[in-house]
Amino acid sequence: MKITDVKIIVCSPGRNFVTVKIFTDEGLTGIGDATLNGREKAVVAYLEDHLVPLLIGKDPSRIEDIWQYLYKGAYWRRGPVTMAAIAGIDTALWDIKAKAANMPLYQLFGGASRDKLLCYVHAQGSEISEAVEAVGKRMDEGYKAIRAQVGIPGLPAVYGTDKSSTNTAALNALPNEEVWSTSKYLRHVPNLFSALRETHGWDVELLHDTHHRLTPIEAARLGKDLEPYRLFWLEDTVAAEHQEGFRLIRKHTVTPLAVGEVFNTVWDARLLIEEQLIDYIRMTTVHAGGVTSLRRIMDLAGIYNVRTGCHGAMDMSPACFATNMQLGLWAPNFGIQEYTEYTPETLEVFSHNWSISDGYLHPGEAIGHGVDIDEELAKKYPYEPAYLPVNRLEDGTLWHW
Repeated sequence: MKITDVKIIVCSPGRNFVTVKIFTDEGLTGIGDATLNGREKAVVAYLEDHLVPLLIGKDPSRIEDIWQYLYKGAYWRRGPVTMAAIAGIDTALWDIKAKAANMPLYQLFGGASRDKLLCYVHAQGSEISEAVEAVGKRMDEGYKAIRAQVGIPGLPAVYGTDKSSTNTAALNALPNEEVWSTSKYLRHVPNLFSALRETHGWDVELLHDTHHRLTPIEAARLGKDLEPYRLFWLEDTVAAEHQEGFRLIRKHTVTPLAVGEVFNTVWDARLLIEEQLIDYIRMTTVHAGGVTSLRRIMDLAGIYNVRTGCHGAMDMSPACFATNMQLGLWAPNFGIQEYTEYTPETLEVFSHNWSISDGYLHPGEAIGHGVDIDEELAKKYPYEPAYLPVNRLEDGTLWHW
């Protein structure tokens, strides 16, 4: 079997997505997600100008060799653009290999380690009463784990609470600027979880995302303040570059910690995993260099009792989400899968086979990873210039969003 063509498909059925589609001389095709939210065209150029010409004529079954060739052969390694581009190719190759074997992707890894995948969804409110009500609605829908976010008194709508930012603000032609105050946030957030436990009890798993906005000592303080409410995890407490900062956090709190959605290689997570400074690694297929790379990271994490919690935001395509689930069904150290749902337009463009029931996901039994793209329908949703928001402190200092 040989690779005969590679298409890079860019569409925006609710969000911008970059899809790699690989064709072979035996008629098998595979797709992979190469989306880098807010920098999509940088990945497109890297693929079209630098990687696609290297693939024509290669044997698609030699996935490991192709991955090494694209990673080591560039000399300039790592980084979000490079790894998203490699991920799109790698995922498409695994899709082809599973189709050639006539089995779901998870079977190629060694089969399922579980029957279903626990997932968590989001609930938020501009104030505590609204967030408490939103969590209750999610519980009524059958979800067992819920990420709760709340607005901060004295601030405009912030990450995780502005309903417009979930769907449309990230699609503005220029970045939306948000305002942040760490002191106001630290004073207020424990009140949310106190109200949630008082109202909804202890049978629901609660999660919370800080989105990299704290210093290590601030994160330690928050983790300690939240200990009475037994969170499933506290996510992205400090800037992801500062791995050593987790040592300080770990000394002061037993609240479980999760991080990794912006990590691109095992080197971004090695210290955190080997020193057991985190409990969940949130790396995702598209940003971690594909299936080949993420499987290694999952195996390393398992040695140190770190479980998986793949990032599952709607700015990664259904091809990534389905692949995450295929890996999750296999991974012995699976923890939980984020589930943010997609727009109807997205699910029309990307056919899928996964199912959700009573707070659990399953990727389905279709061969490959179970997702395909309708190229003609995708043409109806052209790329839209887009940025993620940026964040400033109340005095105007640019801060972590």
